[in-house]
Amino acid sequence: MGKLFLLAILLAMVLGVAKGMEIIEKDLAAEESLWDLYERWRSHHTVSRDLSEKQKRFNVFKANVHHIHKVNQMDKPYKLKLNRFADMTNHEFRNFYSSEVKHFRMLHGSRANTGFMHEKTVNLPASVDWRKQGAVTAVKDQGKCGSCWAFSTVVGVEGINKIKTGQLVSLSEQELVDCEKDNEGCNGGLMEHAYDFIKKSEGITTERLYPYTARDGRCDLAKKNAPVVTIDGHEMVPANDENALMKAVANQPVSVAIDASGSNMQFYSEGVYTGESCGKELDHGVAVVGYGTAVDGTKYWIVKNSWGPEWGENGYIRMQRGVDAEEGICGITMEASYPLKRSSDNPKPPKDEL
Repeated sequence: MGKLFLLAILLAMVLGVAKGMEIIEKDLAAEESLWDLYERWRSHHTVSRDLSEKQKRFNVFKANVHHIHKVNQMDKPYKLKLNRFADMTNHEFRNFYSSEVKHFRMLHGSRANTGFMHEKTVNLPASVDWRKQGAVTAVKDQGKCGSCWAFSTVVGVEGINKIKTGQLVSLSEQELVDCEKDNEGCNGGLMEHAYDFIKKSEGITTERLYPYTARDGRCDLAKKNAPVVTIDGHEMVPANDENALMKAVANQPVSVAIDASGSNMQFYSEGVYTGESCGKELDHGVAVVGYGTAVDGTKYWIVKNSWGPEWGENGYIRMQRGVDAEEGICGITMEASYPLKRSSDNPKPPKDEL
């Protein structure tokens, strides 16, 4: 009984802190109340700042607070919140996660011409959610490393492996960061290169065997040479075609690139993101794991991000679908790809993975 009471007290404290992170008019009333909000935010997110940097960070935080509050007063189908990025400028935030997809596309030439095995998919379901099919692992966190391309790729491979084998296995982003040399680890890359690497390497190993460190490292060949999931290559979804992306997503989770540069993306909390502050300067790799329609009729994509479960809707964002622009919201249809896996065959896992 005592343990249950203690648990209830702790839960109330957690909920109290979480509620305290909401911005109310009282917080905006004076510099002193904003400082109080900043200290509560720092405590909640265990953010340590030295005295020389604290004033600078507070000024950034204050500007972000006003932006979040202003947007939340508007009649938008989504809301923003004070998350762990709240004392970072938008420029710093972009450097934090950027995979520089557009840069790597220009560097490595135009998209490869591949087949599109899902072209003949008909009678598309009204909604799809691969999480409900057990084909999506828990939300991960790339940390201060521009390795989102690796996380996007891994979502695709984890998904098709579950579909083909019935087994959901959390796979290693760090193997891609350390060993895949067509990309540049924490400095960004393209998902298609990662898919090529996994095929040529005859598979990829598990997260447990080759855990994520959020930094560039030397390729551990012993771990790399213990693959547990193979693929047979990848295909590109026809660009600038939302219907083609729907066909692909109806069959499996799909890697995509987006322009995630807007402040509203930085502080996204819930709802259907309509992308007023994004264009098509692709800089972030994510994965579409479903689609649907909101109660008000707004169509959306279900997008798995790699900024941890506290960001957005438990680590996900719903992004508007069926927009006028052919590239889709934030360029989501421009660089979509998915892995091929023709059979349920996989290498036997190492003994310590059994």
